[in-house]
Amino acid sequence: MPTFPNDFLWGAASAPHQVEGNNVNSDFWAQEARMTGADRSGDALDSYNRYPEDIALVAESGLDTYRFGIEWARIEPAPGVFSRVELAHYRRMIDAALEAGVRPFVTLHHFTSPRWFAEAGGWEAPQAIDRFRAYVEVAASILDGVEWVCTINEPNILAIMIREAEVALDPDSGVEWLSPTLEADTPRPIKPAPPVEIGRRLIEAHHAAREILRARTTAKVGWSIANRAFETRPGAEEVRRRLEYVWEDLYLEAAAEDDYVGVQAYSAQWVGLDGIEPHPVRPDNTLVRTAYRPDALGIAVRHTADVLPDVPVVVTENGIATDDDTRRVAYTEAALDSLAQAMADGVDVRGYIHWSLLDNYEWGHWDPTFGLVAVDRETFERRPKPSLAWLGSFARNEREGGGEG
Repeated sequence: MPTFPNDFLWGAASAPHQVEGNNVNSDFWAQEARMTGADRSGDALDSYNRYPEDIALVAESGLDTYRFGIEWARIEPAPGVFSRVELAHYRRMIDAALEAGVRPFVTLHHFTSPRWFAEAGGWEAPQAIDRFRAYVEVAASILDGVEWVCTINEPNILAIMIREAEVALDPDSGVEWLSPTLEADTPRPIKPAPPVEIGRRLIEAHHAAREILRARTTAKVGWSIANRAFETRPGAEEVRRRLEYVWEDLYLEAAAEDDYVGVQAYSAQWVGLDGIEPHPVRPDNTLVRTAYRPDALGIAVRHTADVLPDVPVVVTENGIATDDDTRRVAYTEAALDSLAQAMADGVDVRGYIHWSLLDNYEWGHWDPTFGLVAVDRETFERRPKPSLAWLGSFARNEREGGGEG
């Protein structure tokens, strides 16, 4: 019998800095040039110019939703200077999706900020919220017809990235950059938890953006949280609760009045009496060194529903870093099974968006491949993998035979 309702969202995702290329006014572009051990994004996948191809891949596969971002650093290249050309560019992306029968699911901030914003103190500066508010007010002008908007992607990971970049950019630290989206084989040089003081600023920014978007658009507004899918060793329940608050619940609780909350889960981690246990080095770990745990998605949405029982869930990211596409299909099928089981138990889930559409730049690293589509970085030719056809077919079958929404 069909598992998912026929109005369920089925999609794939990207982020502007990771796919567009030459985002020269962004803070991360500047950091790439200075951080030891970081690859450069460069032309990335040229999606700034080739977005029609990307949208066509989504539409032709059988998926019906494309989550993509608009880039603050392009829209506001200098304080208070807003580019009509860039606003028109992103409006064309939205229109291209709508014309292809694909829902645009638009993210306003996906880890990157204008370089001038970072140089003025970034999210910890007194004027940060007002600066973000001004950007959102302008961005709202191009969101007509957009049903879903994410204000800030993974604020808990963004908070870590800000602190770890400070270490990697210090010439005296001797520390090579490692994206927080990857696991280290050895302990990190700073405490690997989101700094609460930055987290609270991001919450303030989210609430400010939500207010503007509700006044100026008809979109459903929320944000997305990176979920650790913690599991607990005997006797470590209180340790897990403390860690869960810093890692997730602070941000989940901030979404209590949102229209939805985005769940982003890839793997699970055990918590013991000494804290989060590192993943053992195993041959079946993913390319970002996490454990192969497709059941993490079910764990994550259940925990989210425990914290926010009245807020619908959208899986805004889920996937696996692997160079074996057969394994990608197996992982996704198992993850969707765990999601379906959670939904059968009463969790209100409205959609599943796979990370990622394309093999993209992973915040300083090109090696991990998450995509449903491979890309030749010399010619930018898109090469769909069997997993794209599989997921699109799965979505089409559920949409055509699914239950009532």
